[in-house]
Amino acid sequence: MRKRNKRQLFEKLEVVDAGAKGKSVAKAPDGRVVFLTNAIPGDVVDVQTFKKRKNYFEGKAVHFHSYSDRRTEPVCEHFGSCGGCKWQHMAYDSQLFFKQKEVVQHLERIGGVDLPETPPILGSEKQYYYRNKMEFSFSNKRWLSQEELESDLEITDKNALGFHIPSMWDKILDIKKCHLQPDPSNDIRNGLRDFAHTNGLTFYDPREHTGLLRTLMIRTATTGELMVLVQFGEIDPDGHNQVMTYLQETFPAISSLLYVINTKQNDTIYDQDVRVFAGRDHIFEEMEGLKFKITAKSFYQTNPEQAYELYKVARDFADLKGDELVYDLYTGTGTIAQFVAQKAKKVIGIEAVPEAIADAKVNAENNQIHNTEFFVGDMKKVFTQEFLDTHGIPDVIITDPPRDGMHKDVVAQILKIAPQKVVYVSCNSATQARDLALMDHIYQVSKLQTVDMFPQTHHVENVVLLEKRENPKIEP
Repeated sequence: MRKRNKRQLFEKLEVVDAGAKGKSVAKAPDGRVVFLTNAIPGDVVDVQTFKKRKNYFEGKAVHFHSYSDRRTEPVCEHFGSCGGCKWQHMAYDSQLFFKQKEVVQHLERIGGVDLPETPPILGSEKQYYYRNKMEFSFSNKRWLSQEELESDLEITDKNALGFHIPSMWDKILDIKKCHLQPDPSNDIRNGLRDFAHTNGLTFYDPREHTGLLRTLMIRTATTGELMVLVQFGEIDPDGHNQVMTYLQETFPAISSLLYVINTKQNDTIYDQDVRVFAGRDHIFEEMEGLKFKITAKSFYQTNPEQAYELYKVARDFADLKGDELVYDLYTGTGTIAQFVAQKAKKVIGIEAVPEAIADAKVNAENNQIHNTEFFVGDMKKVFTQEFLDTHGIPDVIITDPPRDGMHKDVVAQILKIAPQKVVYVSCNSATQARDLALMDHIYQVSKLQTVDMFPQTHHVENVVLLEKRENPKIEP
């Protein structure tokens, strides 16, 4: 170990674990944790630190003495620069191992809950080309590699269509091929970029907020339908028509061809008017005979085949007999609500996004499901005693909150009414564990199932069945 400009070099550290946010973990000679972004468990490396805190370091492996047998060769040429698939260099069975390990550790250490026997994680049949939605950004200041910066060649093409470089909001990595979304995603992106170059169309400047082409969203569906949305950063009817006509004529398989004119400083389209250039304003996804209308602003699980497995777990955990009133909290477009409706007396869905609830109602009508009701509003404000007095006390609650977990007032309301079962679907086991700790005096975890929705990343879903204790603990 030696100091260098307040940084430190640790030699021959063994990487021992995979930590939060996809980082790997080693131990410094003084016992402090070292978080790494470019190594995996089993590697033996020299580490150059770039951040020091009281209890940990952050660093990068600068020399590999030996490589882990958990390694595999990344398939993507952009791996290491693109932040989208941080675990692509780790064999898939090892990815599953560390995902499940993290979930169990969170529930036991953060939640402090007793767990039943843990079944194996459900892996994804598709490890690539599983995403049904991708969003790409245009930029006139693309990220330049170290080789390009050090070369003597004059760099004339600085346009890019791709992904943000991690921690660099204004730098876009130009993507040649992405392995996450099935074709024709790559053809559409590359074709549009080439068309823009040929015709001198301007790419967006994220600092100056100028430029015609701003973002590109592509949605695919298991039904074969395809949605493409172009976000323009300037008002230029001729330019808009030129781009959209190219897409319509070159890719006739597009079912929904849309555009947005967004001159504000952020890219979100949720407060923007989405315009139809050709086709419908939506596409359809299908699951177990149910059809779901997907608009540009809709939320739908990005791995549809694995979402089916996830929802089957949630339905099995609920174990409905046909006479239950079910509340589906954070219902989104009502996918889970409709998925379980045939086994329930009635399902009530609550969601904060108005467009999602509008989609949920349309989907239920199209699917001829008549025992669901959907309500829009902030969960902590809607899920009140007055709401319960009007619509009934649920026998079962299914909750699928965002990454932040449930608001403490929502947890308190669940504990107050204390239904016999709560099925908790989570995309963040740390916040799920926090919520379980608040509920542990009344509920016990009787089942859990971890489901991998996002191969090549550290993200994972977890489903827990909570059942009321026969003898509640003394409230903490």
